[in-house]
Amino acid sequence: MLLDICSTLHCWSYCWVQCICCSAILQLEVPQKNYSFTQISWYGLRWILSFLLMEGMTHFFHYNSFVVSRLWQKLSPFEVFIISYGVLNFMWLKFFLIWRYFRFWSLVGGVETPENMPRCINNCHDLESFWKSWHASFNRWLVRYLYIPLGGSRRKLLSIWVIFTFVAVWHDLEWKLVSWAWLTCLFFVPEILVKSLSNKFQASSSLGMLVHREFKAIAGAVTISCLMVANLVGYVVGPSGIKVLISKMAGKEALPALAFIFTTFYMGVKLMFHCEASREVMELEFMNSVLTHM
Repeated sequence: MLLDICSTLHCWSYCWVQCICCSAILQLEVPQKNYSFTQISWYGLRWILSFLLMEGMTHFFHYNSFVVSRLWQKLSPFEVFIISYGVLNFMWLKFFLIWRYFRFWSLVGGVETPENMPRCINNCHDLESFWKSWHASFNRWLVRYLYIPLGGSRRKLLSIWVIFTFVAVWHDLEWKLVSWAWLTCLFFVPEILVKSLSNKFQASSSLGMLVHREFKAIAGAVTISCLMVANLVGYVVGPSGIKVLISKMAGKEALPALAFIFTTFYMGVKLMFHCEASREVMELEFMNSVLTHM
């Protein structure tokens, strides 16, 4: 039995490596043609500008210092949220620079690799779109080898717990990461249920469309707040600091700060809706112009 399992794993790994090698050889023999020299040059210039932004952030905004030194415990609730938001943006920009640096050189070499950060972190109003655009190639791997074998959309409410626990352990075996994963799943479940109910609702009147849009904006603000809380536990306060965080957020002096933060997220989500609508109009106009000239 053990010999059969080992031989199966050996054959699977051999085929997997062979597929990767064949794919790499094929891309070297047939270089990519989707990116022109000008587009690749602009891609590299954007990376340089992003690197300068990172240099500015690390020199003038010391978010990570407050986390490492645990000075956040002496700050107000509003300041703790600002630090959490800064740490989240720092992490996104850090991985953005790492992955796009190597993707730039692969494009120079004629090999087109997946874009790992296709969307800005500040332009995601739900957890699903956020995780699809954070390390997108790893997300594809998780979908192919975990999400689909676990049942896909039929068992989504259960499979997310397995997947996020695996992701946390894959990063490192720490309780703060496991706590982050389980909190994310806890916030993911209501989003999945609300989305399934929202998709069944078809607004016909202008008032219904307005109510539906406002409801989506409020739900987006709640989702961003939940994402902030999960990342506070995972990357700022840790499991040991949850009691301190709750005591800070439960006080009356924290209510104005929390209301301001939620209102800011709500306005941000409305702006995201406007950007999405403008992008859809531009894409439609582009397609119409293409069809006109055909």
